[in-house]
Amino acid sequence: MTVWEELKARGLIAQVTDEEEIKEMINNGKATFYIGFDPTADSLHVGHFMALCLMKRLQMAGNKPIALLGGGTGMIGDPSGRSDMRQMMTEETIQHNIDCFKKQMERFIDFSDGKAMMVNNADWLMGLNYVEVLREVGAHFSVNRMLTAECYKQRMEKGLSFLEFNYMIMQSYDFYMLYQKYGCNMQFGGDDQWSNMLGGTELIRRKLGKDAYAMTITLLLNSEGKKMGKTQAGAVWLDPNKTSPFDFYQYWRNVDDADVIKCMRLLTFLPLEEIEAMAKWEGSQLNKAKEILAYELTNLVHGEEEAKKAQEGARALFAGGADTANMPATELTEEDFQEGSIDLISLLVKAELVPTRSEGRRAIEQGGVSMDGEKITDIKFVVVKEKLLGNGIVLKRGKKKFNRIYVK
Repeated sequence: MTVWEELKARGLIAQVTDEEEIKEMINNGKATFYIGFDPTADSLHVGHFMALCLMKRLQMAGNKPIALLGGGTGMIGDPSGRSDMRQMMTEETIQHNIDCFKKQMERFIDFSDGKAMMVNNADWLMGLNYVEVLREVGAHFSVNRMLTAECYKQRMEKGLSFLEFNYMIMQSYDFYMLYQKYGCNMQFGGDDQWSNMLGGTELIRRKLGKDAYAMTITLLLNSEGKKMGKTQAGAVWLDPNKTSPFDFYQYWRNVDDADVIKCMRLLTFLPLEEIEAMAKWEGSQLNKAKEILAYELTNLVHGEEEAKKAQEGARALFAGGADTANMPATELTEEDFQEGSIDLISLLVKAELVPTRSEGRRAIEQGGVSMDGEKITDIKFVVVKEKLLGNGIVLKRGKKKFNRIYVK
């Protein structure tokens, strides 16, 4: 199976221009391609995961990735998939976020010896002359055509700022500059970026003539990938200080049954033959598939040691017989007790399983709290200090939140 055939078999390709040329370049390691990342937070999240895995996969086949950090476009914000205007960030915040992105990307992409590049579009966007942009770039864009783009149509009723309206032009200009400066001949992006990407391809061909050849590809399910980055509890980050390796593991361990094999194909580097064999599994075997998925992805992001710890901690909850020391834990001190005991609501708050006492009370009343596997519905329930000595107890809220609480 060629590289291109594998990308399609894994479900990574949705739309392309010039498929035969793209196939030839990728299969022969001739593609210099870019994917953009706007620094809207100080960590990448699960929504970026598929793009990073794709970059790694293509680099392994001899192609050259360019990670484009949006120091310039981050000043504006992309209206794609948004219901309101993105909050404006300072240049200092953007730079801090970029520095954090760089460290995380190096776990996926080999930047040594010119095998890949990391570029900031602020290098060319921040110094642009407005009138020059209107003359040299704006003349190549039809407003009527831009307004047919899905990302703009969705926002027109609620209000689309002129600031955001320029995002397509800026993204297109990025490709134009990358093509000229670094020989970048291909761009990848989510299906919600298709119009912006086509704008870049057309700008290159119009500005530089028939000899200029640039191609675009969109990733299947990338907008769905962005949804992967959000859970009821908030975002799932790649930074271990924001989402612990255990919680990251648990996120994948708890994916819906229907999504397990899809995530395997899109995100792991397991052979397709192995994944297709797992696609036939049913019932309790699906839990084994989820465990494999969670381990593989935690290993990719956090390394083998953390993946093993997370797996052991999870097995203590799902399979039994493992050491609970590897799950997230909270140590209590003497100050936490009143007359040698502590109430259950306080334990939930201390363990950060609920944000407030009122939410803790609701969780207990609704039957969503258990201690060492036993459901507790009494909001006045208390735990004596002796119960927490040694390994302590395992407190659970809902199906996915766990914490070991103990006293030394």
